[in-house]
Amino acid sequence: MERSEVGALVRSAVDGDAAAWKAIVEGLGPLVWSVVRAHRLSDADAHEVYQTVWFRFTQHLDRIREPEKAGSWLASTARHECLKVHRQARRLLLTDDPQMLDTVSEGGEPEQALLETEEAAAQGERVRRLWQAFEELGDRCRQLLRVLIASPPPSYQEVSAALDIAVGSIGPMRQRCLRRLRARLEARGTV
Repeated sequence: MERSEVGALVRSAVDGDAAAWKAIVEGLGPLVWSVVRAHRLSDADAHEVYQTVWFRFTQHLDRIREPEKAGSWLASTARHECLKVHRQARRLLLTDDPQMLDTVSEGGEPEQALLETEEAAAQGERVRRLWQAFEELGDRCRQLLRVLIASPPPSYQEVSAALDIAVGSIGPMRQRCLRRLRARLEARGTV
């Protein structure tokens, strides 16, 4: 979503355009979720923060000085709300580990079903190793990579606001994090 488009949608939403509001939520919702997921909150806390961010956005919608930077505002607000939850809980809960479900296709030949099951199991093992290596990275690397894999991908300004990282540091930090992840995967023989 382009900044100019975001700005126009925010101005329309201020004027009461429900379609503009819906487009904002659909377009920037994944960014908010990526920031929330990067802070590794429990499901309940994550949903609460997500709703709080949008509630705060509606409260401040008519006071946002630069509507085209609404994505940065949302990312920054999401980050602050996540940090507030962490401070209140005084602990970090690890949840939502990805799990692969192996399914056998209905019908077809038993040999084909066996091959598909073995392929899915191998893929599941590769994914498990990837996430295991990912979990061994430092907190900053995990947060950055989680935000950067959001769909649609956030701008570097939004990432900067979400994680409090200078825009010029995001690319080099991303490269270092990916090199570390690759090294861990190579050490496991996964790559």
